[in-house]
Amino acid sequence: MRVAIFDFDGTLYPQETFKLMMNYMKKHPIHSSKYQPFYRALMKPYLAYKLKLYPENKMKAKSMQLYLNALKDMPQQEIENYFKDMSKEMHNELNFKVVDRLKKHLKEGDHVLLVSGAFTQMLHEVTRDLAIHEVIGTQIPIKNGTVDTDNAIYHIQGERKNEKIEQALQGFDIDWENSSAYGDSISDITVLELVGNPVAVRPESRLQAIAEERKWEILW
Repeated sequence: MRVAIFDFDGTLYPQETFKLMMNYMKKHPIHSSKYQPFYRALMKPYLAYKLKLYPENKMKAKSMQLYLNALKDMPQQEIENYFKDMSKEMHNELNFKVVDRLKKHLKEGDHVLLVSGAFTQMLHEVTRDLAIHEVIGTQIPIKNGTVDTDNAIYHIQGERKNEKIEQALQGFDIDWENSSAYGDSISDITVLELVGNPVAVRPESRLQAIAEERKWEILW
């Protein structure tokens, strides 16, 4: 079985979803009051990252946790509606070149996975019309029907993507040499290296250098 693995931020979706999430909270008719406390809490890890005192992967995970903390005790149905409403306009903003590739893989019978650090609820909503076989994202902990911030999220990035891919494909005989993967960032490198057909999508400079050196396909 061949697989086709797609990243989301910067790949299938051409922007960074965290910026979208911030703007959505800031302008939300009900939850906008949560924005300033969230933003103040975010500045500490972000500035530490900018000063090279805090690793990028930890900064991203901390940012996602702080965002969720701002929505503490929100009922499960409300958090699902929150991300559903946030995602409404994202359908029309997907990278059409990547969408075409995804549909081509589906047509050819490949097993398609979307693997991202974005919240799973958002990923499902944005891609609901694409018939993706497996959507892997960062789960929002729910306890007693509400958002549970006492337990830290398990942010899916870097080698955690590989871990989740391995779990999702357990028991399948994968033809890795003829499989494909799409990513835009150096953090996607471990996934891109899994397959015989890695594709760098509008890559940032570090990934672009590697893609050019290894003669990988680059999709602009």
